[in-house]
Amino acid sequence: MLFGVHNNITTELKDGEISYDKNFLSSLEASRYFKVLRNETAWQQDQIKVFGKVYDQPRLTALFANNNFPYRYSNITMYPSPFSATLLEIKEKVEQQLKKQFTTCLLNLYRHGQDSNGWHADNEKELGKNPIIASVSLGAERMFHMKHRTEKSQKIKINLTHGSLLVMSGSTQHYWLHQIPKTKKHVEERINLTFRILK
Repeated sequence: MLFGVHNNITTELKDGEISYDKNFLSSLEASRYFKVLRNETAWQQDQIKVFGKVYDQPRLTALFANNNFPYRYSNITMYPSPFSATLLEIKEKVEQQLKKQFTTCLLNLYRHGQDSNGWHADNEKELGKNPIIASVSLGAERMFHMKHRTEKSQKIKINLTHGSLLVMSGSTQHYWLHQIPKTKKHVEERINLTFRILK
């Protein structure tokens, strides 16, 4: 069990693998990217159905790709826009570090502590059998929780910092769930860029 991880880590989980680079981007780089993406992105708020009731999704999103493939999750279908120059710049940095080529980026804007992302796995069939998800955090720090689907003692908490890169790979999405929980603390806005490979 890992708890309260705050530094750079690369670890093989039980049934998965994650790495966390706290200093992927410098503070100045991260702040510049946050400002541009916050102002230039056409953010949208989709609706989700929970137990038969429809709610506004508790965050804003946007999808970008180098193809026209839609991305479907939680009964939502998103259609991508072409990558902007800024997103291509960040994408290239991620690809250089990971030696992987990504096709798609789902952006999330968490406006305050009540914006969240509930327990889920990125296991949509479009992502393939063992997807790699590379997540860049910009702006306010938020806690990232992971838990094993069956081994209840296996839990992880990581404080995602400004300019950090979290990577989930291997069989992680088969066996682990993750979330960004709500918090009653006052937190500023956070942008999360999740790079993916759509098959």
